[in-house]
Amino acid sequence: MMELICPAGTPAALKSAVEAGADAIYCGFADETNARNFPGLNFSREEMRQGIAFAHRRGAKVLVAINTFPRAGAVASWHRAIDDAVNAGADALILADVGLMDYCARRHPAQRLHVSVQAAAANAIAFYVKNFGARRVVLPRVLSVPEIADIARETACETEVFVFGGLCVMAEGRCSLSSYATGKSPNTQGVCSPASHVAYENTPQATVSRLGGFTINHFDRNEPAGYPTLCKGRFSTSLGAGYIFEDPVSLDATTLLAGLRDAGVTALKIEGRQRGRAYVEGVVRHFRGVLAALDEGRASDGAALVAFTEGQATTQGAYRKTWR
Repeated sequence: MMELICPAGTPAALKSAVEAGADAIYCGFADETNARNFPGLNFSREEMRQGIAFAHRRGAKVLVAINTFPRAGAVASWHRAIDDAVNAGADALILADVGLMDYCARRHPAQRLHVSVQAAAANAIAFYVKNFGARRVVLPRVLSVPEIADIARETACETEVFVFGGLCVMAEGRCSLSSYATGKSPNTQGVCSPASHVAYENTPQATVSRLGGFTINHFDRNEPAGYPTLCKGRFSTSLGAGYIFEDPVSLDATTLLAGLRDAGVTALKIEGRQRGRAYVEGVVRHFRGVLAALDEGRASDGAALVAFTEGQATTQGAYRKTWR
């Protein structure tokens, strides 16, 4: 059976994920070394140590995401995060930067290394395996199921793919849009659309969302108002108004799990470290049940996830590649 990899933005969410049936939990430290660096989220060093111990007592693994790119002159913070995660007993480190992979491979040669989706590694997997001993690659969300099968067949590296949660602009590790509006980079500081730069304005006709002073969207009075990120804003062009980069909906690959299994995928990843315990527990239990049904040859239903989606809507994203 494929592993179920689940998010935890807090110690409470980690506990919920473990109790709901996660095989592994991914999380990060409360600083800019991970790509979900928001106030009130993530783990202190002691919380990480305790969280890993809790998961291990219940047979689950913990994967520590150190998946941003170090700023010039500040690499010591990322090196310290690697050392601290290893010392805390992390089952694997999720890294994106090749310099950090080199540091980890030399300093901690026994530590299991996973290549983050932020590395956008689809064509250079053998490089990471040969040079840094990478054991798993989290594939970017631009691949169809047949393409994933080709990669799994031609590499000895384990593959992990996203199956549920928020979608980015499909260029992992390359996003500069948010930094133009806020001065905070998702790639180096882990902050996409920081709450301090978000504002909503209610008018008699609509709700207006802004990021860094820029208008991102207008929502009708009865229309759900999503969180303002530039890649999911509505824009007016010569072709009309609409979502040009990415719609504010959630990925749901529930109906594709059999194909992903047959493609040789090792692990399924749920996005959502910024989401609460109810989301973590509900989505994990759903996929635990779907995987059990798949193993037993029974049908499963994805409708139960609608309440946890962005905009109350879902997509199969690049898996179907209707845009290519």
